[in-house]
Amino acid sequence: MTASLTTSSRRRTAPALLALAMAFGLLAQPALAERADRDKPMVLEADNASYDDVKQIYTLTGNVVLTKGTMILKSDAAELRTDPEGYQFAVATAKPGRQAYIRQKREGVDEYIDGWGDRIEYDGKQEFSKLIGNARMARLQGAKLLDEIRGAVLTYDSRKEFYTAAGGSGDAAAANPSGRVRAVLSPRQDQKAGTPGSGGSPLDLKPAPAPANKP
Repeated sequence: MTASLTTSSRRRTAPALLALAMAFGLLAQPALAERADRDKPMVLEADNASYDDVKQIYTLTGNVVLTKGTMILKSDAAELRTDPEGYQFAVATAKPGRQAYIRQKREGVDEYIDGWGDRIEYDGKQEFSKLIGNARMARLQGAKLLDEIRGAVLTYDSRKEFYTAAGGSGDAAAANPSGRVRAVLSPRQDQKAGTPGSGGSPLDLKPAPAPANKP
């Protein structure tokens, strides 16, 4: 059985209301303008769900799907927390051999950012996603791949539309044996600003922050 829930800020769900949300949670408003994602409810779907009312934490397992406007996060398991201000924070994980997946529309263009990782951390307050372990992100225009980047850890700031990438070693470098960050960028000759049907500007790539020096 699939459970479908809709969360809102500071709301405690009584059993009767929980059953109603499970029945009608999929009827949340459709995704409209991507900047409005922050104002959309978070819709939860999973085979199994438990809720800690004191800590405001949902624990979800089995075919988990989290939807907030144009943002979709899929995984085998997830833990979703709501802070006192009503912002949601999710940690999504996948079974061995599988990966968690996230997708979100870019602002003002017909493009999507798709991401995969062994673990995905979503910060609804900062509109920030962190992909950890064999991480990969792709910028798509329809079915056309525009850009792709791989690394051990990728972070994406959907508000400012830039990402950082860090290399790694061991299992984290499986997608690129050198352990370095690897990016594939499409040529821009046919994507001039203002040209009808052209793609949007490429995402800004920022260097990963240096590790803090330990005393």
